[in-house]
Amino acid sequence: MLPVRLSPWHREEGTMARVTEVKLFNGREMPMVGLGTWDIEEEALQVALESGYRHIDTAALYKNEAAIGGVLSGWLSQGRGAREDLFVTTKLPMIGCRADDVTKFLTSSLKKLQLSYVDLYLVHFPAGLKGKDEDDLRPVGPDGRSVLDVDTDLERLWKAMEEQVDAGRAKSIGISNFNSVQIERIMKCCRIQPANHQVEIHAFHQQKELRSLCHKHNITVCAYGPLGAPYKDEWTKQQPPLQHPAVTSLAARLGRTPAQVLLRHLVQLGIVVVPKSSNPERLEQNLRIFDFQLSDEDMRELDSLDRGRDGKIFIFKNVYLGIENHPEFPFHIPY
Repeated sequence: MLPVRLSPWHREEGTMARVTEVKLFNGREMPMVGLGTWDIEEEALQVALESGYRHIDTAALYKNEAAIGGVLSGWLSQGRGAREDLFVTTKLPMIGCRADDVTKFLTSSLKKLQLSYVDLYLVHFPAGLKGKDEDDLRPVGPDGRSVLDVDTDLERLWKAMEEQVDAGRAKSIGISNFNSVQIERIMKCCRIQPANHQVEIHAFHQQKELRSLCHKHNITVCAYGPLGAPYKDEWTKQQPPLQHPAVTSLAARLGRTPAQVLLRHLVQLGIVVVPKSSNPERLEQNLRIFDFQLSDEDMRELDSLDRGRDGKIFIFKNVYLGIENHPEFPFHIPY
C-alpha cells in the first residue's frame, strides 16, 4: 500500500471531516476522497466545499469546467480557502489525443477553471477521436459511429503531457482507462512517470491485477464509479453493490451507510475514490469514512464480491459506437 496520512482540512467551526491523503511518486499529496463532477450542478459543488471536499475531479468531456471554475473562483476570492488547499483534476478529451493538441486543450481547461495550474492532468482515454473543432467532444459520422483517430501515438502523446509539467500547467500527470500493456509502454518511454491511474473500480470489479501493476510502478490508483454507478441501466435486472446483502448487513452492524462501507473498503486498500452525488446528506456521508475501520474479516468478505471482468460496467462501446475498432481500445485484454 502506498503511504497515506491523516490530516484535518481547515476545520470550520469543528464540523469538517478529516481526510486521508496519499502521497504521489513526486511527493505531492492527493486527498483519498474527491468529488466526481460528471453531471452535477454548481450547487452541489458549493455544498461539497462547505462539507470539506478539497479534491475536485472533472474533465473537458463533462462540459462543466467553466461552472466549476466559477464556484472555485468565488470560494477563493471570499477567503474560504487557499489555492494550495485544493486538489483539482481535469482530463484531456479523446479529440485531444495528439501530441500537438495537448497544450491547447489544457490551456483551454485552465481558462475555464480560472486556474493557473491543475494538480493532476489525465489522458482520459487511450483511443483518440477526430472532432470538427474543440467543442466536438464526441464526434459522430453520418453512420452514427464515432469518428476514430486511428493514428493515436501514446508515446508521443505522453511526451506532450510531460511538457505540461515543465511549463507549470500541471503539477502531476496521469492516465485513465489504460490497460496493462499501455501502462508498460508509457513506463518504458517516460521521463516523468504517471502519478495516478483513474479507472473503474468497485466491489464487483476490483481490478486486482491492474492495481498490482500500478503498485509495482508506484502509480497511485483512483476509482471512478466506486459505488458501482447505481444510476446505470445495468442494474435494472440485478442488485447493484449498494444493495448486496453482504454490504447492507455489514453497514447495519457498523451503523454506517452501504456507501460508506463500499468507499471505506477501497480506501483501506489504498485506492483514491471520487464518488459523485448531488444530495447534501450523502455528500457529507461519503466524506466521513475515516473515523472507522473495517476488520480483516470484513475486508475479506468484501474482497470476495469481486466478479472480475463480469462486474465491469463502463464498456464505452455503447456510448462510442465502433470505438472497439480503434487500435488503442484498451479492453480487448483481461487487464
